[in-house]
Amino acid sequence: MKLSVLDQSPILSDSDPQEAMRQTTELAAHVDRLGYHRLWVSEHHSTNSLAGSAPEILATHLAAHTKRIRVGTGGVLLPHYSAYKVAESFRVLETLHPGRIDLGVGRAPGGMPNVNLALNRGKLPRVEDYPKQVEQLMSYLHGEDPAGMNIYATPKGDTSPELWMLGSSGTSARLAADLGTSYSFAHFINGHGGMGAMDRYNNHFTSSIQQTEPKGNVSVFAVCADTQERAEYLASSLDLALLLIEQGGVRHHFPTPEEAFNYSYSFFQQERIRENRKRMVVGDKETVKQELESLADAYGVDEIMVNTIVHPFEERLHSYKLLADAFNLTQEG
Repeated sequence: MKLSVLDQSPILSDSDPQEAMRQTTELAAHVDRLGYHRLWVSEHHSTNSLAGSAPEILATHLAAHTKRIRVGTGGVLLPHYSAYKVAESFRVLETLHPGRIDLGVGRAPGGMPNVNLALNRGKLPRVEDYPKQVEQLMSYLHGEDPAGMNIYATPKGDTSPELWMLGSSGTSARLAADLGTSYSFAHFINGHGGMGAMDRYNNHFTSSIQQTEPKGNVSVFAVCADTQERAEYLASSLDLALLLIEQGGVRHHFPTPEEAFNYSYSFFQQERIRENRKRMVVGDKETVKQELESLADAYGVDEIMVNTIVHPFEERLHSYKLLADAFNLTQEG
């Protein structure tokens, strides 16, 4: 089974956005050496606790600081942008790093509702155009002229970025199948219905210029530590962070485990934490390995993307190292 990484550049307690970007860069080099298959970075706007707002720029930086790992976006929120411009940006990236670039796209706003207005000059994006945008994007990436305007996405080349459609519902799965893209389900966002969505994708997949067979993966929060007790302690900060996000609390950083330990939880909040744990895998390396393999079997995929947010940063690095050891990844040196 392939192991990959989704990183959201979290801003930890006593940190700042610059440090969060530095940590993402260090993490990229770390998981590259450990033998992970791909690394994606996300797009979030006007968000105090996540530093990644321009994944196409961050992916370019990370590709230059790694050697083997595939690098891409998880993802570019396409309704905000021109399909042609996105295609040219990623054709540049593919030219710089041929055979290593992924372009994950989604249609979420990437922040609060006003983000839509700010990114679209005071207007709401036409999300109904999203399927056509994805179709045009794939064509441009592969050297075609989908609009019949005698224009092509340059620079041209012999390889193209791999287009992935991201989603957390059956609707996105069917669209990915109809258009013939790869498909990634965000289990870390929605812990329900993902297996049905992946089945829908596989059962309705249509061959495209990019690929002739379906290809899927699933992303999940994971916290791995030397012991189960240590993992539970580290995961408690993510428990609290997700709870506060749901309640609309404004956070400027991800809380520490100490903050989570001292927080006074209501009965309802404790129930929400238990429900949110369906989006997470927590434990020592053997426990996490077993649960990730079970998740992959349930989804019918051979690749899991792990999203680890723990405090301090060194524990994030250690979590990925434990998983690399558990899955016997081919590590450098």
